[in-house]
Amino acid sequence: MTGTVRRQRTCFPRLDDQSYGGGMGDVIPLPVRTPRPGPVESPPLWREAIGRELRDERAAQRRTLADVAEDAGVSTQYLSEIERGRKEPSSEVIEAVGGALGLRLVDLTTRVSRRLIGARPSGPLALAA
Repeated sequence: MTGTVRRQRTCFPRLDDQSYGGGMGDVIPLPVRTPRPGPVESPPLWREAIGRELRDERAAQRRTLADVAEDAGVSTQYLSEIERGRKEPSSEVIEAVGGALGLRLVDLTTRVSRRLIGARPSGPLALAA
């Protein structure tokens, strides 16, 4: 047999030859890929940071979603989506929810700004003037 290359069998567990239909061929292992490093964690978006701040304040006051939503004049579902960073609330809604928690808008935005500064990206950053 000239020109025929026969590969060695690997050390995989040998299955019954009949399950392969009577010696279909050799098992050739696939090359192993080295895992790529995971994605770099980006800083939170404004809506995520404000939602987290509102949730933290509500939890600190031991109040329910329904209680704060009622005081703010929004639905419980909408407040939940704001707290999870799923919705981009208007400034009026942010002020209403903050007011229901006893926070002035300036205090809330200061807290959120501090949270975002603490989550500053590690790489280069370009700021627009």
